[in-house]
Amino acid sequence: MPRILGVDIPKEKKIEISLTYLYGIGRVSSNKLLKEINIDPNKRAKDLSEEEVARITNALQKGGLKIEGDLRRDIAQNIKRLMDIGSYRGSRHKKGLPVRGQRTRTNARTRKGPSRGKGNSSVVKKIESGKPAAKPAK
Repeated sequence: MPRILGVDIPKEKKIEISLTYLYGIGRVSSNKLLKEINIDPNKRAKDLSEEEVARITNALQKGGLKIEGDLRRDIAQNIKRLMDIGSYRGSRHKKGLPVRGQRTRTNARTRKGPSRGKGNSSVVKKIESGKPAAKPAK
């Protein structure tokens, strides 16, 4: 597997797709980069020479794009700044709720976590009132 900027990229895929395994690189920026350094986008990653891998790495470092650790750090700092200044978006991040105006009455399970369920409220009411809960039928 070729290794670019500390990330193993899949060797069986085309290089244009393989580069998207780097955080912050998509199809458009991958194709733009490959066109800039004259590498065929349809070439498989396993077929790249050491010199071509070095050219890709150098182009990524000099390209001015924030990728991998730098980009992750910037995003984390932006979210932390929102929380520190007490903005509405920051408070939604703190609570783990959707940030961009989605509804939360239903859905939003990805952000809110698994449903707690409704449970059997009649059993809870009987326990609270001091009456014994109904015995299960045999």
